[in-house]
Amino acid sequence: MSAYASSLVGLWVVVITIFVQFLVAVAAHRRQKKVVPGVVDPALGHDSFVFRSDRTFRNSLENIVPLFGTSVLAILAGYDASRLAVIVWIYALARIVHMILYYRIATEKNPSPRSYFFIIGVFASAYLLVDVGRHLVGMALAG
Repeated sequence: MSAYASSLVGLWVVVITIFVQFLVAVAAHRRQKKVVPGVVDPALGHDSFVFRSDRTFRNSLENIVPLFGTSVLAILAGYDASRLAVIVWIYALARIVHMILYYRIATEKNPSPRSYFFIIGVFASAYLLVDVGRHLVGMALAG
C-alpha cells in the first residue's frame, strides 16, 4: 500500500475539500433570514453565495463517485501507482480551484472560469475510468 501513499493523500484532500464545502454551504444557508433546513430557495441564482456554496458542494458530490470508486479499483488491481497519483492530484487541484472560483465569481456566463477546472476534473475521471478499465480487461485476459 505504501506505493499508493500519494494517491491516498490526494483522495484524502478531495474528501477534506468536500467536507469544507459542506461546512461553508451549511454556514451560508444558516445566515439567511428565512431558513428552511435542507432547502435552498429556488429563486436564488449565481449572485447569491448561498446558491453558489450549495452548488459547489453538490457538484463535488456528483463528481466524486467515479473518481473515488475507480481509484479504489485501481489500487486493488495493482494499477500503476505513479500514474494514479498524478491523476488523483490533477483532480484534487482542479476541484479546489473550481471551488475557489465558484465562491468568488458570481456569473451566469457559461463557460465561466470555473468551467475549465470542472472539465479538467471530468477529464481526469474519464481518463482514469478508461485506463483502469483497460488495465482490468488486460488482467482478465491474461488469466
